[in-house]
Amino acid sequence: MIRNHTIAELLAREADKVSFPAQRALRRASRRALLWEEEAADVVKTGRSLTELNGIGPYIEKLIRGWVDSPPDEIESPALRSDFLTLTEARRILARTPNWSASVKGDLQVHTTWSDGEGSIEEMSVAARARGYEYIAITDHSKGLKIAGGINEEQIEQQGKEIAAVNGSGSVTVLRSLEMNLNPQGQGDISSSCLRKLDLVLGCFHSALRKLTDQTDRYVSALRNPDIQILGHPRGRIYNFRTGLSANWKKVFDVAAELDKAVEIDGYPDRQDLSISLLKIAKKADCRISLGTDSHAPSQLRFMEFSAAAAFSAGIRASRILNFLPKAELLNWVDDVRHKSARASGRKT
Repeated sequence: MIRNHTIAELLAREADKVSFPAQRALRRASRRALLWEEEAADVVKTGRSLTELNGIGPYIEKLIRGWVDSPPDEIESPALRSDFLTLTEARRILARTPNWSASVKGDLQVHTTWSDGEGSIEEMSVAARARGYEYIAITDHSKGLKIAGGINEEQIEQQGKEIAAVNGSGSVTVLRSLEMNLNPQGQGDISSSCLRKLDLVLGCFHSALRKLTDQTDRYVSALRNPDIQILGHPRGRIYNFRTGLSANWKKVFDVAAELDKAVEIDGYPDRQDLSISLLKIAKKADCRISLGTDSHAPSQLRFMEFSAAAAFSAGIRASRILNFLPKAELLNWVDDVRHKSARASGRKT
């Protein structure tokens, strides 16, 4: 039976053959195929219309029905679209071990209206409580990423007061955190004194993401930045848009393990970064792994299925995943990493 991942690839290829606006519709449908809750072939089998699936109109339905009726030979996706899970695949993986998803105690990358999110801190907290989480990290963008409404030191302080108020009225602990923008040299854009007041800091690259040369040095520099504990969406890839950066990943993950820092599996469907193939390399290095959905709205917390499925599929040990730690152990790890980083850099804690 033809699966949604193959349909997504066929839709993307079809988009390359046509002009606007059909091209845009096909590319959008290719992305949305990652999130369909049913296999399109199963929908056809039951005699229902494929227009029930997000992004499908009559023109695209006709194409898909043709592929379902006469499945093509096995096709391979280019780097721009390879190593992505569909939601149906992720759920099949997680169904093998129901306790795996249930062990996730929190989400470590979430955005709010303080930067480019659509939900307030309280709304994200309520959504986290509905998922049975113990904690959630609010990781709005920092000031260097102006296009995403990045916040400065003063705003971070103000946000902290709102987080304290939400924590006073809810059962889920909202962690003060930040997705700090890193330049290609691995340097951040927020003062260290401000960052030390936070519970947790992610560092992420958002510029020079199309370089074709080896970028190992920038990753090592970022990991050695004493202000961050997690390297977020490391490659910077986006489905059918950008392949992301290349590096000597064994060396990158070895450095992360040496420093006891974590690398992230960003579960946003278009990102899925780190991918399963890179996670298998990370597993050999035995570095820590962080799961974050990169949610920009309460409903997107469900993207944890992608992160959790990727970790399980790659064989990552539960003991190496931050999100399986109780809050107290997670915060103790942050303190340990900060002290180690401070000693290594000669900085006072």
